[in-house]
Amino acid sequence: MMRLKVSHIVWDWNGTLLDDNKAVLAAANEVCAGFGRPAITWDEWREVYARPMKLSYEKILGRELGEEDWARVDKLYHERYDLQLHTCGLAMGVPDGLQAWGASGRTQSLLSMWFHAQLVLTIDGFGLTDLFQRVDGLQSAVGGGSKAEHLALHLQAQQLDPADVVMIGDVVDDADAARAVGAQCVLVTTGAMSRTALQATGFPVTDSVPDALSLLAD
Repeated sequence: MMRLKVSHIVWDWNGTLLDDNKAVLAAANEVCAGFGRPAITWDEWREVYARPMKLSYEKILGRELGEEDWARVDKLYHERYDLQLHTCGLAMGVPDGLQAWGASGRTQSLLSMWFHAQLVLTIDGFGLTDLFQRVDGLQSAVGGGSKAEHLALHLQAQQLDPADVVMIGDVVDDADAARAVGAQCVLVTTGAMSRTALQATGFPVTDSVPDALSLLAD
């Protein structure tokens, strides 16, 4: 496989740099319980995972969700996720791989669809803040939307040429966002979507952060 020649990485957080799968499943099942639905397994969650996130929950709950319902879903999910956050650790290869990338003279930033204030605190708690030249999270009160517009603004704020950028993430939405702005993408199978779904994007798919980094030219 040809190695990608880029000078900047935009990292995803949840499911990519943060190993939070157990917390995600616990939070999704909090939503299920809140709407009177039996608990689901991780494989079932991966099967329905989609962006916008409301589609995932409509599949799980077997009903359309209005604005009030969606706000309730979002609240149930994030309250439980926040309670589980202390159980989450960094993914394999973090922070070593990121430190090596920075030591090579190249740059990296982080873009997440998780709430910005919590994202910044959590990254700082892991001692990772200095690795990134910019960190952007979600500024709105309710999440679940697409990443494409956020990625465009994230790159503009850093005056980056998308042709020099690779997005590394764990879901199809990361690939869609990269394609929308003209950036490269490498996907990892460590998060919420199956290898089959990731491979359907046409971008390279790997099993870990170190494997993703190995696809980038020195």
